[in-house]
Amino acid sequence: MNKAWLFVFGAGIFEIGWVVGLKYANTWWSWGLTVVAIYACMHLLLIASKRLPVGTTYVVFTGMGTTGTVLLDMLVFGEPFQVAKLLLIVVLLIGVIGLKAVTVEQEGDR
Repeated sequence: MNKAWLFVFGAGIFEIGWVVGLKYANTWWSWGLTVVAIYACMHLLLIASKRLPVGTTYVVFTGMGTTGTVLLDMLVFGEPFQVAKLLLIVVLLIGVIGLKAVTVEQEGDR
């Protein structure tokens, strides 16, 4: 597996953190964690985009962030479950996985 994809995965995790932080932060330390998550997210995404095609990197990153944020909202924060949301997430994930599968790795990226 290309190590750059681990940076994309990490950036996606931090994206979920800062998006949730923007909605729920209400103390100085929760805002501080949100800012740290924004920085870490963008830093990891920049590292990954130096080794992978930018378009594919961004699509995988945003797909992870969107999926994670919607699922976290439903499972943890009580957002109502809707079958339509779940089906759209599945379609999104199929596209993201498809793009990752057809992305050609460059030599020296491992």
